[in-house]
Amino acid sequence: MGLIPAEIISQVLDRCDIVETIAGYIPLKRAGRNYKALCPFHNEKTPSFVVGADKQIFHCFGCGVGGNVVTFVMKQERIDFPEAVQLLARRVGIDIPEENTEQTPGQNFAQQLFDINSLAVSFFHAQLLSAADQVTKSTRKYLKDRQVGLDVAKTCKLGFAQDSWDSLLNYLRGKNISLDLMEKAGLIIPRENREGYYDRFRNRIVFPIFDARSRCLGFGARAINDDQGAKYINSPETAVYTKGHHLYGFHLSKEAVRQKDSVLVVEGYMDFIIPFQAGVQNIVASLGTALTAEQIRLLRRYTQNVIILFDADKAGEEATLRSLDLLIEEGMHVRVATLDSGEDPDSFVRKRGVEEFQNRIHQAVSLFDYKLKILMSRYSYKTVEGKSLICGQILPTIQKFKNAVMKFGYVRQLSQTLSVAEEALLLELQKDADSSKEQPIALRPEVSPDSSRVVELNLLKLMLEEEAQISPIRNELELSDFLDEKIKAVISRVFEMSDQGVHVTASHLMHSFEDNQILQMLSQLMISDNSFVADKEKLRRDYIDRIKKDRLKFERQELSHQIRLAEVSGDHHTLEDLKHRFNQLLKG
Repeated sequence: MGLIPAEIISQVLDRCDIVETIAGYIPLKRAGRNYKALCPFHNEKTPSFVVGADKQIFHCFGCGVGGNVVTFVMKQERIDFPEAVQLLARRVGIDIPEENTEQTPGQNFAQQLFDINSLAVSFFHAQLLSAADQVTKSTRKYLKDRQVGLDVAKTCKLGFAQDSWDSLLNYLRGKNISLDLMEKAGLIIPRENREGYYDRFRNRIVFPIFDARSRCLGFGARAINDDQGAKYINSPETAVYTKGHHLYGFHLSKEAVRQKDSVLVVEGYMDFIIPFQAGVQNIVASLGTALTAEQIRLLRRYTQNVIILFDADKAGEEATLRSLDLLIEEGMHVRVATLDSGEDPDSFVRKRGVEEFQNRIHQAVSLFDYKLKILMSRYSYKTVEGKSLICGQILPTIQKFKNAVMKFGYVRQLSQTLSVAEEALLLELQKDADSSKEQPIALRPEVSPDSSRVVELNLLKLMLEEEAQISPIRNELELSDFLDEKIKAVISRVFEMSDQGVHVTASHLMHSFEDNQILQMLSQLMISDNSFVADKEKLRRDYIDRIKKDRLKFERQELSHQIRLAEVSGDHHTLEDLKHRFNQLLKG
């Protein structure tokens, strides 16, 4: 469905009691004004999961997860935001208008495609398991030789498309499925001039591709013989299948991914099947040469910890490098495992065993170490020109980290490895930031020291607990006065909601953000029983005064850093201008 109107979301949040909703999933026990339970999102023996009835939010002090009632349902049901709102809306009797979608009489079009694909899965699977012709027997022997057991073949619903032009077509026709729907499902192809149709998959092992809800979206098919053209062919994009939006095997591994809080990403179908069969349960395959943003966001619902293990060849290396920057941008914690040259997870497990395979996973290195090692193998790191090429490719990756401490740490590590001055690297990093309009890192402490962040958080809490304080705070402070970017984003939204006349609560505020760190920050801030008992007017003035002083101190630090860079670069005109601005700040 399309975007859900904001007023509908507000109605859902107002009508859904978070205590009642969460109690439908896990047992809650009252603890003062709040409720406590064992966290459903990580293993623990002592309850650290707290639900606030008055603020309609939850927070786990063990794993840090937090949010409102929609956030909980998203995480518990493993569904996205619109699906969670729909589910809750149905529970409280709120109607959400549906978009116009392509329909056939009495049935949703997308569901029809799922049903057709399910029939095809059953057909291909039955052929593989029971067909008595010589070709199918040879295919079963091929899979057995590749050490694919019967159990995993059944679990993954592996199939075989016989060497026939119309076996699936005739089977589906016998189920009263129209040719038009078969074509829209990508299962048949029109002949020239559309004079009839033929099966898309013929004489191939079939790998059904399922979504997280175990609905078949499409198929991949592997050739048995070398003279069949492409080794693999896949379903075209359809109304239910978009290449790059899904992960092979995820419907089987998602619970293991959640429990282990880690996922191993490999490339192909067999790279998933053989390790999975051997007991590596938290594994998925990318269905392509590199991860996409949609695949990463799907994984992020279950874990932020990713280990990449693509094939040990040039193509696998390039796919890994292309995936790294995107993973960083999506806030994932990434490591990279490697195998011997020419190996892939399928062949490695069959030859060396799953224990050695697990050892390689445990030896995974940080993405920075992996990329730097690759670049140092490509370019001469002992020459000025080689160092320049290496830095030119790894600095943009460092730039993508949002955490200033991590950025600065990797700059220092790069400096030590290549024997290049940190100032020179920071200067190049700033050039890259200027060209991409990103915020450069500075040779200074983090943007928001802990003490400043505490004051900003307290001011935010004051606004959320005392809505009357929002207007005077806005009149006395600018958004630029706040040093912490995440707090600044939340306060900006608070101001917007207040301007629109919307009642500002932590629960309503949360649905404006997808950033887990912001949700955790808000839930931890507001679930606490610590309320303001002092003079709130005095508190507001004290907080504002401290924030302004910290901002001035930060500006001086920032100018000092810019002066240092200008001195390194020899930019005398900029240097004089910066010194003048610094002196003006001191006078102020």
